[in-house]
Amino acid sequence: MKPDVKLAPSILAADFTRLGQEISEAEAAGAHLLHIDIMDGCFVPNISFGALMIDACRKASGLYRDVHLMIEKPERYTNDFVEAGANNLTIHAEATNHVHRVLEQIKEHGVDTGLAVNPVTPLSYVKEALPYLDKVLIMTVNPGFGGQKFIETCLDRVKEVARWREKTGLEFDIQVDGGIDETTIERVIQAGANNLVAGSAIFGQSAGITERFQLLNSLALQASEG
Repeated sequence: MKPDVKLAPSILAADFTRLGQEISEAEAAGAHLLHIDIMDGCFVPNISFGALMIDACRKASGLYRDVHLMIEKPERYTNDFVEAGANNLTIHAEATNHVHRVLEQIKEHGVDTGLAVNPVTPLSYVKEALPYLDKVLIMTVNPGFGGQKFIETCLDRVKEVARWREKTGLEFDIQVDGGIDETTIERVIQAGANNLVAGSAIFGQSAGITERFQLLNSLALQASEG
């Protein structure tokens, strides 16, 4: 059975002056989760927001809060993010020397786990952690900023992780993040991804959040059924 396809609007691309309204629009359009990028200015060359944003999203909506930690030594802050309302914490394999320990720490809180890898990081970093994971996040751009161009060679990485999922029988989502729009969505799903992060392709478009989300979601569902 193919995993359900999910489209995750990334609030990094939203208009923060009307964030609650934009989250509500995404939810009304059919979104089931929100992608929240936490950046510390050290692991990536940008600073976004922290636990207070997770709490604000919880107050604005009941959508599943998919939190992507682009921070060094995430083990220092997992408790804060869980208390703020994270439903999932995805850490980067490159950001800590204690991947297994941090994943176990997250699991102890009853929160879903994810492990992300940057475009040039060996996938072997992920393979050993698969039994601990609810999600593998394949970055398809270099992390830190929204609106970047999709890196085509990352499709082979998605295919490789999809083969592992099939071979092991483990149940985990394969998420892709970076450059996801109507020109790339079909290919990443055909490669094996089932959880797609889209920011600038949904928010800030003249067509509006509802139309953009529903277009991308329709394309994703069509690709998954093909």
